[in-house]
Amino acid sequence: MVSPDDINSAAARIAGFIRVTPVMKPGPGSFGIAHDLTLKLELLQHAGSFKSRGAFNTLLSLPVPASGVAAASGGNHGAAVAFAARRLGHKARIFVPEISSPAKVDLIRSCGADLVIGGATYSDALAACEAYIRDTGALSIHAYDAEATIAGQGTLGVEWETQSPDLDTVLIAVGGGGLISGIAAWYQRRVKVVGVEPETSRALDAALKAGGPVDVPVSGVAIDSLGARNVFQRVHDIAAAHVDHVVLVPDEAIRQAQARLWAETRLVAEPGGAAALAALLCGAYRPSPGERVGVLVCGSNTTFDKLPV
Repeated sequence: MVSPDDINSAAARIAGFIRVTPVMKPGPGSFGIAHDLTLKLELLQHAGSFKSRGAFNTLLSLPVPASGVAAASGGNHGAAVAFAARRLGHKARIFVPEISSPAKVDLIRSCGADLVIGGATYSDALAACEAYIRDTGALSIHAYDAEATIAGQGTLGVEWETQSPDLDTVLIAVGGGGLISGIAAWYQRRVKVVGVEPETSRALDAALKAGGPVDVPVSGVAIDSLGARNVFQRVHDIAAAHVDHVVLVPDEAIRQAQARLWAETRLVAEPGGAAALAALLCGAYRPSPGERVGVLVCGSNTTFDKLPV
């Protein structure tokens, strides 16, 4: 298990390399929601998502060989690893599937990484990445199934609690589960942590119901960021101990959340970045009277022409 001490150490380690992202209280009635609502705007992080936290923590805590680093990604993790590697002076090779959005592919290239596009899904990219690591000895930076990654993502919880110490519940979008497991490992059930997954990509929900990791089919509008087929054992065990429950949202609600974020805040969020808000908009999560809810807006790597506005 990743501990709060591990997460505090990660926070100190990466403090000079990441942004402290702001929180926003949009006010009563915003998004048609009557409850006390706080948005954590992690979409303003370096490389457009929370993934930079885990990438920097890994690169700053493990020795990097001359062959550099390698990662498989739907896009956001690859961009974060590429950004962190360039900042720290390391070579990076990033493997992405064909479903990765052009915005994410362009961002990875702009960070100077060697980009390999191939395979239909994230799992295909991961297999190619693992073969490359075996051949070259490059340092593997897994998107979610690694203690350093999870501890790095957990630093978001440290920061958020400092900014919003009175929250009762936080809603977190889930792909492979590194983010929610890091945040849940930090809060230790002092705050209710609720996962939000697309109905068509529900690896954590399936794992918690099965009592262990299982493969699930994946599809939908957020597949390039929330489309992990399996959360693996480490994420499952942390989530089983510290996540309250998982709710599922349809693609239509995710698109609506993207549109509402633009209409009311002028924030451009990718589908996965807007998924947590979708849970409130569609009623998948219904707060109790007086419940103070925090929503993580976790990714911005899309383009305006892709917004459903």
